[in-house]
Amino acid sequence: MELDATFEVLSEAEHNRVTATYAPLAAAVRDLIDATIRTEADDDVILQARTAIEAVTRSLRSQRTRPSGISYRVDGRPVPLGNAAVGQCNPIAPPLVVHHDPDARDGRCFSEFVLGTAYEGPPGLAHGGVSALVLDHMLGEAASRGLTQPLFTGTITVKYLRGTPLGPVRSEAWIDRTAGIKTFARGFISDKAGVTVEAEGIFIKPAWAREGE
Repeated sequence: MELDATFEVLSEAEHNRVTATYAPLAAAVRDLIDATIRTEADDDVILQARTAIEAVTRSLRSQRTRPSGISYRVDGRPVPLGNAAVGQCNPIAPPLVVHHDPDARDGRCFSEFVLGTAYEGPPGLAHGGVSALVLDHMLGEAASRGLTQPLFTGTITVKYLRGTPLGPVRSEAWIDRTAGIKTFARGFISDKAGVTVEAEGIFIKPAWAREGE
């Protein structure tokens, strides 16, 4: 959550409509990014592709656009469509789909997703910064119990046990403990062979949310 964000409240039906309209476009651009990285096409094919892409971009920009800083709420939960980790309308987001256990007292959550070519660091492995991005978000999801409580990352420590291969991975996070305005969370990323990255973070309730407590 951003302090200066403008929140629009959407009904479940309107949220479904927005997602159904724009998420497939983001998915198509995600595929385009992968194709752009991998292509070894000839010059004329590249020129044709670039011309077509530039024309589509001009077309989209000529229509109504969403201002930056706009986010949404559905049933009290923020739905950040442009978020770099979970944004359904953001082509650079994997995107993470975060599942919460409603019965877990520790706010435990998980996500299974694919890190494709766009997230490469060392050949065949995910960039360490991408792993940190994923874990920052996942720990925040756990600490804030699904983004329903105002908490912001104070510190996060990431421990890389081994390279995270590109492809399907899983991330889990949970609350370790709380102390006053601080919530301590832990989590990891794993592949089929086990954990590749661990993290622990401290999430802090901002001053404006403490007023009246």
